[in-house]
Amino acid sequence: MGGSTLGAQAIYDFLKKKIKKNFLFVDNLNAFENKKPKKNFNNLIISKSGNTTETIINANILIKKKDKNLFLTEKKESYLNLLAKKLKAEVVDHNDYIGGRYSVLSEVGMLPAELMGLNYKNFRQLNNLVKNKFFMNALVSNVEAIIFFLKSKKFNSVVINYDVQSTNLFNWYQQLVAESLGKEKKGILPIISVMPKDNHSVMQLYLDGFKNNFFTFFYSHENNSLKINNDKVLLEQKYLKNKDIDQIMYAQKKATEIVFKKKNIPFRSFEIKKRDEKTLGELFCFFILETILIGKVLKINPYDQPAVELIKKETKKILF
Repeated sequence: MGGSTLGAQAIYDFLKKKIKKNFLFVDNLNAFENKKPKKNFNNLIISKSGNTTETIINANILIKKKDKNLFLTEKKESYLNLLAKKLKAEVVDHNDYIGGRYSVLSEVGMLPAELMGLNYKNFRQLNNLVKNKFFMNALVSNVEAIIFFLKSKKFNSVVINYDVQSTNLFNWYQQLVAESLGKEKKGILPIISVMPKDNHSVMQLYLDGFKNNFFTFFYSHENNSLKINNDKVLLEQKYLKNKDIDQIMYAQKKATEIVFKKKNIPFRSFEIKKRDEKTLGELFCFFILETILIGKVLKINPYDQPAVELIKKETKKILF
């Protein structure tokens, strides 16, 4: 659940074309709509505490006798550690000082990455990035801008995402920002918009509605996208001839940025030139450091989630 799976899902989707294995992510209850899969699986069960209710339930329902199981949890007495002993399964220790939403570059994200056939060393770029003046200047200027927006009562961080393979990257980002900064009546509400679909729904509001949003445009250049069938292009749409989907979506992105500039709507823009582990590692590092620094400036603890713990306690009271 949450940070125990979102990072691995982001890696799998962002780099799916490089990955030859099939992965299923069970990240909610009723993930299989009451139909348990009959096939035998290699299961990777991850929970920092080892006592996450939803993870316990899914493990109880989905693990079958002939499955192979690997547990990743803290080295302490917990349900998952007891279950691992019962199943005679291997346990990998989860570092107790790393919270779930910050754990993607630890064993929580890198073990799945290795199982996907990726090189975990290529993700871990932090030591190089903190020495990179361009990266650090970009990080500081972005933090300064976001603090300015917050002081101007702009609390919604809207991601305008033109890359479907990055959907789970921004689901990861959503948890990172919301859970780290949503405290003491402060925070940022991350909203993910998938383009160009959302041009036909919420874009009208973004352009002409209330003005408490700031935006992040995200785009990845693709070399092998589907091409338009010229034989089926009518004369009125001749501007589409010889175009592929990547060119069309890039034109939509640039057009939207032009309109945002004309309307004086604040935004930043990311363009990915190479889809690989190094690039994704840089994105993970950038958003993690940005979130921590914003928390420090706002004088809130970016590492805990006290309100969520209240719901867990109340749920257990009801079940008991």
